Amino acid sequence: MVRIRLTRLGAKKKPFYRVVVSDSRSPRDGRSIESIGHYNPMVEPPVVSIDLARADYWLSKGAQPSETVGSLLKKARAAAPPVESQA
Repeated sequence: MVRIRLTRLGAKKKPFYRVVVSDSRSPRDGRSIESIGHYNPMVEPPVVSIDLARADYWLSKGAQPSETVGSLLKKARAAAPPVESQA
């Protein structure tokens, strides 16, 4: 199963995370298929940057987001500017 989850980077007590697409059998910081964003909880306000087009692509292919990534996706969608349709 393919999962969208966080992988930890950064120094001790200063975490920084990448939002990655990986096989659920891979270790947390192991091999990933694609990196689609990052999350920095150490600044105020926390920085969430996710490529929503790639996230939607992987979700359409059946990838399951982790609980944390699911909430980060909601925050990223709320912060993204609305898409205007061409009429």
